[in-house]
Amino acid sequence: MLLSILDTTLPVTDPILRYLIVILIVLLAPILLNKLKIPHLIGLIIAGALTGPNGFGILDRDSSIVVSGTTGLLYIMFLAGLEIDLIEFKKNKWKSITFGMYTFCIPMIIGTLGSYYLLHFNWMTSILLGSLISSHTLLAYPIVSKLGVAKDRSVNITVGGTMITDTLALLVLAVIVGMTKGKVDTAFWLRLTLSIMAFGLIVWFLFPVIGRWFFKKVEDKISQFIFVLVMVYLGAVLAELAGVEGIIGAFLSGLALNRLIPATSPLMNRVEFVGNALFIPFFLISVGMLIDFKAFVKDTETIKVAAVLTVGVIVAKYLAALATAKTFRLNKPRLQVIFGLSVAQAAATLAAVMVGYNIIISETPDGEPIRLLNEAVLNGSILVILITCTLASLTAQKGGQELAKETGGGAEERSSNNEDGEKIMIATNALDKTEHLVQLALSIKSAANTDQVYALHIINKQDAPDESDRAGKKMLELAVHTGAAADVKVTDILRYDDNIINGITGELKANKISDLILGYSTKPYNSVKSFALINGILDNEKITMYVYNPVQPLSTIKNNVVVIPQHAEREAGFFYWLSNLWTLAKHCGGGVKFFAPANIEPLLQRLNEKNPIEYRFTAFTNWEDLLILAREIDKNDLLTVVLSRPKYPSYNQHMDRIFTYLDRYFRSGNFLLIYPIQVKPADVDDFYTSDHQFLNPTMDLEGLGKDIGRIFNRERQD
Repeated sequence: MLLSILDTTLPVTDPILRYLIVILIVLLAPILLNKLKIPHLIGLIIAGALTGPNGFGILDRDSSIVVSGTTGLLYIMFLAGLEIDLIEFKKNKWKSITFGMYTFCIPMIIGTLGSYYLLHFNWMTSILLGSLISSHTLLAYPIVSKLGVAKDRSVNITVGGTMITDTLALLVLAVIVGMTKGKVDTAFWLRLTLSIMAFGLIVWFLFPVIGRWFFKKVEDKISQFIFVLVMVYLGAVLAELAGVEGIIGAFLSGLALNRLIPATSPLMNRVEFVGNALFIPFFLISVGMLIDFKAFVKDTETIKVAAVLTVGVIVAKYLAALATAKTFRLNKPRLQVIFGLSVAQAAATLAAVMVGYNIIISETPDGEPIRLLNEAVLNGSILVILITCTLASLTAQKGGQELAKETGGGAEERSSNNEDGEKIMIATNALDKTEHLVQLALSIKSAANTDQVYALHIINKQDAPDESDRAGKKMLELAVHTGAAADVKVTDILRYDDNIINGITGELKANKISDLILGYSTKPYNSVKSFALINGILDNEKITMYVYNPVQPLSTIKNNVVVIPQHAEREAGFFYWLSNLWTLAKHCGGGVKFFAPANIEPLLQRLNEKNPIEYRFTAFTNWEDLLILAREIDKNDLLTVVLSRPKYPSYNQHMDRIFTYLDRYFRSGNFLLIYPIQVKPADVDDFYTSDHQFLNPTMDLEGLGKDIGRIFNRERQD
């Protein structure tokens, strides 16, 4: 082993030293280039070119690099599908289709005509080159994601359009390959159509069922992450079996699992961390290793091909982005983001070039093979990849930074001034529910709140001290670890008190808590005890209280069935808890079914125009018989009931019997009780952040409608 490490021959063959070199590149490239304000993606590609077989020959582009790079490519597409806002995606589907056709047709025409008239290729080769530049890779997606604008409509439009243009480009490739083999007939088209349809149906409908079952049954975090990798590769394999490239399967897998992996979950944090730390850098390095600098000086044909294709890509993709921006009236930063995301050539380009290069259509008299795409195209396309990836990174970063200022300005200020703002406390008394309670807190908190979450456990002084200490510390440790896995600091509080109610209320006042989350006991006939605890805490009217009974992870919830009482909109905390439910729906992706008085519907519609979620509304006021809602609730649904304190507008006598109903009929289901805050804005100093704004509780609904734009004064960047 020592001799192999000391061996100075190149390329390096020792696996440990090879891996050390790659990791050093991944580590140093961002550090060095950040000082020069150059995206580190460019540095990784250049480092791969310098250390690869066509550079100094330090590393060979062997199977290990190819496998890791392929995983990184699939990961980019998977993350794009996973992080996309499905509601915005559906809302912008026609815009995505329009952009997809723009960004396919314009480059296809320019690339085909340029290849035929300027490079003098035959029509088949020219069409293939046209499809080559019509595709693109979301290479700059990690940049816009890091800037916090991944959910902007410009990104949604581009990501959706990417699936369309890449699919069309790869279908052109499949057809041309079939033509070279003389197999483009009715059977070919029928087989291709049926296989793609079968692949799409399996991924879109079967993958979510499998994922929901797995996440409900398996709690081990490592197994959950491995499962995600399996689904990425399974989607890619199914896509290749259907006759299209694996990147399409990886993207659809991300869409299929989108609702099962919330943006605020520890699993999402792990998925992003591993991808951005290892797999995606490996892909960029592997792309760089394809660059052959010597090929650019061997003959002028390579430079000519590279120049025509590069100019064609940049002009065509910019025209497509400009046409999209003009069509949908998007500003300059969004135009730059669309262009930056769509100009990079890598994945589908490499696939098309390699397939075309390997197709031999005839031979010369000397026996030399005549390929569909010659070496000049192969080497020229690599230069196109380098230039377009560089341009994509710079443009996406510039546009993303401007867009972040426009849509999320002041986020850092809100975070720093959050001392007396949103503070969430989880009062835990059961180990098996602690993680679920923390996940609820992570799912309703605002984006700026990264360190104002608390976990509390009260130890009764009369209990056995050693045993209670161990159990309490274990719960708090789990809460802290769960928050840390999602990059959220959870402050643990262990308190000794003779009275649980006094202990909780004391910590609420001491830490100026705005939201309290309690777990509900599922033990039979425990309603009296639960009611006594909750009723004692309700004396504090400066908090919004959530009583949660988790049966399964929030990510596996299909629908949130929300029951709202009459006059709820006239209470001070109405828009605060409604904002939190909106955030919960955004993070977990499930639909929302509102059962509320008819006068609430216009209000919800106005809210949805500003910050869309998937919801349905049913007029409901029959609190005398809540059991009629049982038929509306599936085992994978969450029942959310909005309650009130006595002497407030929305309170009714049937609320006192809610615990009896739950114990008898809903104890085995998922439910959440909400007790809104009951103070006016002036009563709480610095409480109302831009994420959660109240309106005057005495204002009528007409007034509320006029001022509805102030409720969500910006789209969440969570």
